[in-house]
This record gives sequence, structure tokens and C-alpha cells, in this order.
Amino acid sequence: MSEGIFERISPLKVFLATEFPKEFTWLNTKEPLSIASLGGNIIVLDFWTYCCINCIHMAEELKKVEERYRDKPVVVIGVHSAKFANEQDSRNIESAIERYGISHPVIVDESMRIWKDYGAQGWPTIVIVDPVGRIVYRRSGEGQIESISKAIDKLLEKHSRDNTLSERRATVKPAMRSTSDRLYFPGKICFSPDRKSIAISDSNNDRIVIAEIATGGVVKTIGGSRGLKDGALDKSSFSKPQGVIWPDANTLYVADTNNHAIRKVDLGTGVVSTIAGTGNESNWLALGGDALNIGLNSPWDLAYLNGEIYVAMAGTHQIWSYNITAGKITPFLGSGFEGIEDGKGMGSLLAQPSGLSLSNGYLYIADSEVSAIRRAEISSKRIETLVGRGLFKFGYKDGKLKEAEFQHPIGVCADGNAVYVADTYNHAIRMIDMEKRTVATLVGSRDNPGVCRFDDPHCDVLGLYEPNDVKIKNGKLYIADTNNHLIRIFDLETKMLSTLNVNLKGQES
Repeated sequence: MSEGIFERISPLKVFLATEFPKEFTWLNTKEPLSIASLGGNIIVLDFWTYCCINCIHMAEELKKVEERYRDKPVVVIGVHSAKFANEQDSRNIESAIERYGISHPVIVDESMRIWKDYGAQGWPTIVIVDPVGRIVYRRSGEGQIESISKAIDKLLEKHSRDNTLSERRATVKPAMRSTSDRLYFPGKICFSPDRKSIAISDSNNDRIVIAEIATGGVVKTIGGSRGLKDGALDKSSFSKPQGVIWPDANTLYVADTNNHAIRKVDLGTGVVSTIAGTGNESNWLALGGDALNIGLNSPWDLAYLNGEIYVAMAGTHQIWSYNITAGKITPFLGSGFEGIEDGKGMGSLLAQPSGLSLSNGYLYIADSEVSAIRRAEISSKRIETLVGRGLFKFGYKDGKLKEAEFQHPIGVCADGNAVYVADTYNHAIRMIDMEKRTVATLVGSRDNPGVCRFDDPHCDVLGLYEPNDVKIKNGKLYIADTNNHLIRIFDLETKMLSTLNVNLKGQES
């Protein structure tokens, strides 16, 4: 085996794959698997955690691997080794499997035991086990598809020659199919300029839904099939879109996340066009330029001010700026290295920014991987951290800003002195009071997300389940209750939580 394709695990001995713990939970498969039962197969282990943007990218790469070797004795297994406390819950992992369209088996790695056994070093890590149970490849980071394919090709050739290949394959149940008559993991929301309509990124249905706020009646759907196709609203296609903004009556802009593009929806002419991105994921530390010639990297949210669109570029841990008139897009904040460090412009560090909101000359940022809320003064490009301390510093604590804790927040909405936060992994909506410098919980059920027991006197409505966005209108918070597949409304005066009945039955994409 040549180095450069196979990592040499040790110069002194060959490492045998450790058996999976029998008591661990398996998801997305009808029965537990084992190294022994998969003998004769090439096993590709993907060590991941569902918050991680690099893991999301790797999941897409592995789909190509699975397709390429669908008729070969090659088995992909996800090893979910959680970073955040919320990610240790099997129900939440199942929801992530569905959301990301993962079709291979996944084992829940309790206390990161398998991670330690296999020497994983970061998310994601790929480990390949050969048909006789030896670890022959281990590498961290995304962008490995060519190396993985070369390794598999070499192993297929060698073990076919040695008669050590098997045709046995793991049987897995398919991921849940999307449906056009309901929302399916809605990601982000925004209001029309007249505040009468709401646009929803119906992410796993690959479309944008526009509904009347008063009735929930659907006015228009844009897209509805997976791809990157411009043209008429009903013929266009998207790939898991997220951020949406509506700066004027006839124009919507969409962060088309999995297409690594920014799309423009002209509601007047009924045409969708691509205004930034090539459709391919950019290289790390990419520079700006002509927007249609520059690769983007998982744009997750958008904010608009005076002809500029600010882009939460989750994949490169930066904020970029797109000038609509010039058609140019450039990095605006963040060096591209992951972390939490205040500073000016490119001298600062961010970590998977996923939510944006503009207010009073400041850009507020939900900086997800450091469980932080940051803000940057637009004029000076200087970032300050309001809440958050590091990549592994997270929790659920109200009180003074310096003591408060969030857990992987994805949405943020600034309104005067109030900053509303979709505290995603705490299944809560929190509020930062900028005048009092405090954090308080407005709505949420961290311990029992999306569930109410009949005997619980404190819970009489469906709780939030990993909300991804929040916006305010006329004293009410509108919430993308992502894993419940709903849009919720929280009345700040009555403290009541209700559901906006988005009626999609009979609608065509």
C-alpha cells in the first residue's frame, strides 16, 4: 500500500479495527452492525457531529462515494461523536440524519468511546477498514473524496485478487422523503416590506414559500426541486436554501446554501437568477472579486443595508459583503480561521456564523460554533462579543452578559435594545437586553424539546425543537421551529405561543 493514499498508522505494527460496543444505539438501519459481521467489506467510518459545517460538507461528499460504489462491497457507517450536549440525544441525531438526507447506518458514539478507539482527531474524520479488519486510512477534514476513492479502488483491486471480498451489504432504511404539502425543516424567514407576507426558506423541500401572515395562506412557491437552475419561479431549483431577505416589494435574495450561491428572485418578472457563486464550494481563504466567478462556501444567512448584502459565510467562518450595483463580493469580517477573537475586519476570528441582523449601524451575528452572539460596527468593521467564550464553552444560563451561556444559536434578530436569539440547541428563544446587559429566556423547553406530557402542568403547548430563526413584527416573534417543521408565533405581551397554519395543500412548486 503506497503512502499518499493510505496513511501509515504506525511504522511498527498494523492496527486492527476495534469492535463496536454492543450496547450502543444504531440509527438508520434495521439491525445493529459489527466489524465481524461486515467482514469482507470495505468499511468507511465517518466520525461526525451534526452541528459541524465541515461534517455537512463531508456528508455530501460521501453520497458521491456511496453512489460510485453502490454495487460493490463498500459500506459507509456514520459514527456520531457529539460535540454539544444537545447532540447526544438519539432523537436529535435522527432528525439530523433526516435533514441531511443520510442513507447509511449511524451509530451513536456515547462518551466518544469509538472516537478514542479509532484515534479520530477532529470533525470530520474518515477511517477506512479493509476487508480483513485492518485500519488502513485515517484523515481529518473535508475535501477527501479523491483520496477516499483512490483508497477504495486499491482495496477492491487487492482483495479481489486475494479472494477476501464479500458481497454482503448492510441493509438500511431510506431517509424520510420530502413532501410538498407541508414545510420540511424550514430554516430562515423574513417579512415583505409591507409586513403583510412572510417568506420561508423551506429548506428540505428546496424552495421558498411566501404566505400571508394574517391567514397563513400560501401566495407563491419558488423552486421545489433540487438543483441549480435559473428561470421561471416554478421551473427554478435550489439546494437546501437558508437565509432570505426582502429589501423591496419585487425582490427577494436567497442564500442557496448547498449550491454555494446567492440567488435573486424577481417577483415582478417571475424570474430567478444567480447573482453570486459558481455552484461549487470555494477553497479555504478564497479572495473576492466578480461575484459570478467566485466560489462561495455554505452561505447561511443574509442581511441588507444600502445596496450591500452581508453574507454569513458559514463554511469559511467569515462575513462577506456583496455590492449589488458593482456585482462584486469580498470578505468583510473574519480571517477565515475558526475561533472567537474580537478585532477589526479580517483581524477577527469567527466560527461558523449562521445568523445575521442589522440594527442601528451594527451587524449582529449568531456565531454558532462558539455559542456566541457577536456584533460588528459596520463603519469601523470592529467586532465585539456580547455572549460566548469559546468552541467548547456552552450551556444554558440567563443573567448578566458576562455570565450567560448559549448552545449553538443559529438565528438572531436585533430590534433597538432587544436582541432576540434562536438558541437552537437549547430549544429556546432568548433575549439580550443591551441596556441592562442581561440575557433572559422568553420561550423554550430545553429538557423536553418539542414534547408535552399530559401530566406536566408547566407545558400545555408543543415546545420548540431546534429553532433556527426568529423575527419580530408588531410585538410578536415569528419563529422557524425547524425540527417541528412549523412556523410559530410568540406574543410578547400575552406570553402565548401559537402556530401559523401555513396551508400548502394543493400548492404547486
